[in-house]
Amino acid sequence: MTQPPFSPSFNRLLVVAFVAAIFVPLAGTVAGVGDDVTAEENREAAPWPGIPRDGAAVRGWPEAFTKAFADRFAFRAPLVRWQARARVEWLHSSPTPDVLLGQKGWLFYGTDGAVDDFTSARPFSSQELEEWHSTLQDTQDWLAARDIAYVFLIAPDKYWVYPEVMPDGLAGNHGHSRIDQLVADLRAHSTVPVVDVRETLSAAKAADRVYHLTDTHWNDLGAFVAYQEVMRSVEAQVGLRSRERSELELRTVPKSGMDLARMLGLGQVLVEEDLQLEPTGGRQSRVVEPARPSRALMDPRVVTEGPAGAPRAVVFRDSFGSAMIPFLAEHFSRAVYLWQNNFDPQVVIDERPAVVIQEWVGRHLYTQAPYDAVRASGSVQQ
Repeated sequence: MTQPPFSPSFNRLLVVAFVAAIFVPLAGTVAGVGDDVTAEENREAAPWPGIPRDGAAVRGWPEAFTKAFADRFAFRAPLVRWQARARVEWLHSSPTPDVLLGQKGWLFYGTDGAVDDFTSARPFSSQELEEWHSTLQDTQDWLAARDIAYVFLIAPDKYWVYPEVMPDGLAGNHGHSRIDQLVADLRAHSTVPVVDVRETLSAAKAADRVYHLTDTHWNDLGAFVAYQEVMRSVEAQVGLRSRERSELELRTVPKSGMDLARMLGLGQVLVEEDLQLEPTGGRQSRVVEPARPSRALMDPRVVTEGPAGAPRAVVFRDSFGSAMIPFLAEHFSRAVYLWQNNFDPQVVIDERPAVVIQEWVGRHLYTQAPYDAVRASGSVQQ
């Protein structure tokens, strides 16, 4: 008679382990055990579905329940972390298409138009380029008629500055991107003061890293380079001058992984040194709104107050503009920073600024049309 491959004791132990593997996480989920992995993944947990009240809700209820349950599954955080770490460190493969694994520890955003932007996959049509041209020229004309200085800043994602550490197999097409098309058109055929900081950032990286390794955005050093370029345009129009780099002190602060690392589920694993700039003589400005601003000033509306008697400003921006706020705020008695790409004439009328800055991340030239709501209402022409 053939001997069984395992002893009865081992088989019993295997059954106990199998049952434990099934019921311990379930019991932990019911008891609310475990940390919130969705916070590390930089997203909200899926909500529990309510009582279905129609056929569509009934059909969608099982999937909604599954998503909510999975986000609250006990021990999910370490399991996700172990799986993600194995894929990243052993297979050099990203667990999500939203994050690209670059070389030498660099992470890159892989969605929201980023890949199209880097590869220049879809150039502007002549009609699309004309729409951008007309929109920005209308904005410039509207502000110029009110003696308000204007700067349009295109913020580049870090693959334009660090293409050499992008993943193998992805090739950039510098010179043929939508950024290149728009900048060339505006400089040749408009009066719009457009700022393209890609070359300046590329030059600055020889001295210091100007983007975060594990985050989508530029660090303080990159934001300062962009701020200086913006202020050069402002200086040409209203005479305000930027601070010099020598007036700021560089600090290196160890930090856990930032937004891209959290999207991988590895916020506590992939760490980096955050390069921060602080004025040697202290700040003249302060945040007055919101009462409790987020640490990175990613709030939808931020208001700063600075030196009395200085001019006022309005800044339309996305997340890249947030890192510029501490530098810009030093020049204005009051500045309002709104998280929106669209130009809003009513805000300008209400705030009476001397300067309007509009910052637009370059990849959104692939995903957003210029000022849909504003132009449709005719507001720019008011």
